[in-house]
Amino acid sequence: MLLPYYKEGVIECGCDEAGRGCLAGPVYAAAVILPPDFKNELLNDSKQLTEKQRYALRPIIEKEAVSWAIGVVTAEEIDRINILKASIVAMNRAINALNDKPEYLIIDGNRFYNTTGIPYNTIVKGDGKYMSIAAASVLAKTYRDDYMKTLAEECPQYGWDINKGYPTKAHREAIRRYGVSPYHRMSFTLLGKDA
Repeated sequence: MLLPYYKEGVIECGCDEAGRGCLAGPVYAAAVILPPDFKNELLNDSKQLTEKQRYALRPIIEKEAVSWAIGVVTAEEIDRINILKASIVAMNRAINALNDKPEYLIIDGNRFYNTTGIPYNTIVKGDGKYMSIAAASVLAKTYRDDYMKTLAEECPQYGWDINKGYPTKAHREAIRRYGVSPYHRMSFTLLGKDA
């Protein structure tokens, strides 16, 4: 059962990212402020949900959230600053894009460099513990998946509509066969360790 908040009586924002382990495409983050009385039986860490459930939840989260926003860091930026920093930059971008300023942040994971000036706490596996982080994980994942589907139309050979840029066997085979695209993360081991 997900908890409604970490700190009672403050405007709390949950934040999570999607696409950290991918070989291609940007990393996405979402920041979500839910109302204190928000309830949804289906809501969970996006990795525990089916694609259909995630897309069913997205409009509910968007409609009922006090505020929500998305932050994006491109593959080019990831190569320049590294994936950990890129994930944190994406989270800061999402938080800064919110229409309402939160008073406290709960961040999924164990690392965060705060550029927002808002007090925060990092929570390992927070997307499976707190509603606002779970809601952020659903938005980050679905918006990133949508973007990867549009990239798949431009570069159909990599199967991004199915693998979303993750290092599947088919994706690595396609890189071996067709080379890299402008959307691949050149700082990653694209062909795997045994290549």
